[in-house]
Amino acid sequence: MKKLLCIILSLVTITLTGCGNDNGTIRFGAAGLGGMYYSFSTAFTELATKENDKLKFDVKTTAGSAANIRLLSKGYIDMGISQMDLIDDAYYGSKDFDGQKYTGYSAIAGLYKEACQIVVLDKSSIKTLDDLQGKTVSIGATDSGTELNATQILKVCGLWDNLVKTKNLDYTDAAKQLENGSIDAFFCTSGIQTTVIEELAKQYKIRFIDIDNKCAQKLKTSYKFYDSYTIPAGTYTGQTKDVSTLCVKSVLLVKNNMSEDTVKDLTSLLFKHAKDFQYSLQMDLNFDEEDSTKGVTIPFHPGACAYYKEKGITVSSSAK
Repeated sequence: MKKLLCIILSLVTITLTGCGNDNGTIRFGAAGLGGMYYSFSTAFTELATKENDKLKFDVKTTAGSAANIRLLSKGYIDMGISQMDLIDDAYYGSKDFDGQKYTGYSAIAGLYKEACQIVVLDKSSIKTLDDLQGKTVSIGATDSGTELNATQILKVCGLWDNLVKTKNLDYTDAAKQLENGSIDAFFCTSGIQTTVIEELAKQYKIRFIDIDNKCAQKLKTSYKFYDSYTIPAGTYTGQTKDVSTLCVKSVLLVKNNMSEDTVKDLTSLLFKHAKDFQYSLQMDLNFDEEDSTKGVTIPFHPGACAYYKEKGITVSSSAK
């Protein structure tokens, strides 16, 4: 029932923002405002249309990673970004998707690493993950990658079953409620430097909670797509210390029935403008063709395969 409700809510989001695909417009699922998916999607579509005036895009706000996968699978969007852990679960039908397989899409490229960020105000008494017990915490929007990661982290740390009061908020609402004291902390799985966190840091002193080594090792053992990650000091305004956490890879997806030529052009544009994305988004986007094909467990679109072949890289357009 919960999953059915999530699907309905996701479809409503798309319906309210318009779901037409007239004149060959590419509908790009970008998650919510203030997150890196939206920033990247906006930058990508702007650069792509400047490069090729035949391309048209409509950037859509969605609930996040899981919603983008479902919407791609159902044909409500044409492109989207999602976390590799969720993509693998959805494509091959894990328990997180009630065993149902969501297909009809394929990969263009792995993008950047998304850090699991846990934010509190600097004056907070919360210093470690254990201190979240008894607190009110946003675990991200319903049907988002953040929700999945936050749930996994809390469970591995023994902080579930009513030990933490959780709320499902998007990043913007989470920042507002942290400001006014309605919540004590919020989770955010996103590429650094996340816009909504940086804007919060400019107005208030904030801190990040480390994911300690014991918890990190349990998570990496239990879930194959996690990797260790350090948010360097100075990433955000007022951040004076490195933050030890985990990350997952983000992947750019496209529906299977998009033409091979169009997807090849989009793949080419992605790498041609890699440094432009880095400058415009002020984040580490040093991805290249070789790195972007690693760790992707679903098929690549034939158009992407054609591009990589020209670069001497072989990837498959067939399922395992």
